[in-house]
Amino acid sequence: QVQLVESGGGLVQAGGSLRLSCATSGLTFSSYAMGWFRQAPGNEREFVAAISWSGGSTYYADSVKGRFTISRDNAKNTVYLQMNSLKPEDTAVYYCAVQKYGSRWYEGKIADFGSWGQGTQVTVSS
Repeated sequence: QVQLVESGGGLVQAGGSLRLSCATSGLTFSSYAMGWFRQAPGNEREFVAAISWSGGSTYYADSVKGRFTISRDNAKNTVYLQMNSLKPEDTAVYYCAVQKYGSRWYEGKIADFGSWGQGTQVTVSS
């Protein structure tokens, strides 16, 4: 059974930084691309970033490009999201997800990702 557990969320002032982690189990982690998504109250879940199985390719939403960095450690079965220069509009629950095998995960569509974590809350105060 695939399990994903996010951690690292919290309350931070605008301009601050947080590092999210997503620990996985029950899958051959190094064979799958991974993604981060977020959902703010009243909004749909949206794509944040994705990374290829090797870590060699990364993709970002325009809203976070230059501020957020996705990375992975295949030895630890963990994917990370380093968030710098945080803004109040980054406030949301952040989820990690595993690509559906054979999907066009690099397009950042929710339907191309299968298993999801429970999410971790990120709150940015102004």
